[in-house]
Amino acid sequence: MNEKYYLGAYWPGRVEPVESYARRAEDFFLHLARAEPMFNRWFEKAGSRAEALRHPLVPNEESLLKLFGKKYRNDEAGVSFSAWNGEADGASTGVRLACGSTSDLLGDLCVMELPTGGAARERVLTAPVLSQALRAAAVAWDPEWGIATSTAHRDRVSEFAVPGTFVGWVTYLSRRLGTVPPLPSPVHIERVEDKGTLIVMCPERFTVSNPEHIALAEQVQDQLNRAGLLNPIQPQG
Repeated sequence: MNEKYYLGAYWPGRVEPVESYARRAEDFFLHLARAEPMFNRWFEKAGSRAEALRHPLVPNEESLLKLFGKKYRNDEAGVSFSAWNGEADGASTGVRLACGSTSDLLGDLCVMELPTGGAARERVLTAPVLSQALRAAAVAWDPEWGIATSTAHRDRVSEFAVPGTFVGWVTYLSRRLGTVPPLPSPVHIERVEDKGTLIVMCPERFTVSNPEHIALAEQVQDQLNRAGLLNPIQPQG
């Protein structure tokens, strides 16, 4: 089974000046580039690959502010923006940002679609790279909860994929949620500055086809549930 993997960070709608979104996005892309060289090149998403390649993106505060302020801003939904790394087939990677939602139903997010094949998949789908990428999202966006795991695992443990309610290969929990308890080996816990905690389930690739991985994730999820740390992300409205 060739599982597809994604990375996401989620938080209640946080209304800030558009300049703040641009600074946070610059910080995210800067830290992301340190995780993997293929995360150094980005384009605005478009209706076709050829059209997207005509719109290279320099992800610094100045250029992002121009885009967010004019092209990707909606006063009711905040800023909604997507970027693509310009690679074809299995190396394709996308980033989607939604910031400043005032909806009673939707929160904010930063989501990455990760490579599905080839050398890019082998480089990116490792515990160190995904930990660094999720750390980049945590530092930049200060979310409540984040995840890097396969969609197959997400769908197995969460019928409606509700952010905040499950764990994956790499999970981030904000310190605002509470204190992460001691967890069983081989789970690894890392602090993320003063913001929260990364929980890395195992050093090898986490898959739903491995019953040991599933059993470990269930054990960790049960412990975090008992500690009151896994709850749906509630939009602020």
